Amino acid sequence: MTEIVKEISCSQCGAPLSVKPGEILATCRYCGFTSVIETGKAFEFEHSLIVNRYEDPQIANAIQSWMGHSFAAPRDLSSKSAIAEKTLYYLPFWVVVLEARSHCKGVFERVSPPLTSEYDIENNYNWLVLARRGVDFPTRSYEIPLQAKIPYDFTKIQPNARVLNAEIDAREAVEVAQGEIRNLHEFLAKDKVDKIIEMKTEYDLESTLYLHSPIWFASYDYKNRRYKVLVDGATGEVIKGDMPPPEFKLL
Repeated sequence: MTEIVKEISCSQCGAPLSVKPGEILATCRYCGFTSVIETGKAFEFEHSLIVNRYEDPQIANAIQSWMGHSFAAPRDLSSKSAIAEKTLYYLPFWVVVLEARSHCKGVFERVSPPLTSEYDIENNYNWLVLARRGVDFPTRSYEIPLQAKIPYDFTKIQPNARVLNAEIDAREAVEVAQGEIRNLHEFLAKDKVDKIIEMKTEYDLESTLYLHSPIWFASYDYKNRRYKVLVDGATGEVIKGDMPPPEFKLL
């Protein structure tokens, strides 16, 4: 099925912008201007960029190194596999900077009589939210190199790279971050008690940052099967990679 693409003009330079259904922010490939699609007005939040520092051959080397150093990999994986595809995407993320405080009340049931206790969980977060829907990306496993961010500069984008627009705005990103942090605090609370009776979480939002980060989507073939690998274009580290199942030989 062919994707429906709507073409609008950049309100800064007049260049054409190809926008897919569901996208709410658009960044011009020709001048770097970011605007709200419905209004064409300038985007009000900080827009940053993390620069890709690896090219195709280096990404292939990074994947081969990951294969060779993985204890779960078959011994011949590095030598018998073949890199099939490598595509550079600049994915849109929101970084939600906030402080979260949870007051918990729970019961420790493994003693007799059960003990009721109250305690607080408090932390500061730079919480990462992918600004796309329906994309399988391991956000929690990705340590985004925020120290490497620069103001968005379209001249730093490789011609063959694909830059994705956002489908989630700042308000929804904050809601997603708060919900995921609450789930994290519930998980941490269950390490201290057997049953949570009550938990209240409060948030102090400091800022929200919109940025594009370079992610290589790669795949490799091994024994007639294809596996996927995600590589950080800023650091060359494998974020997540599919691994062939272990082989067992009968003695």
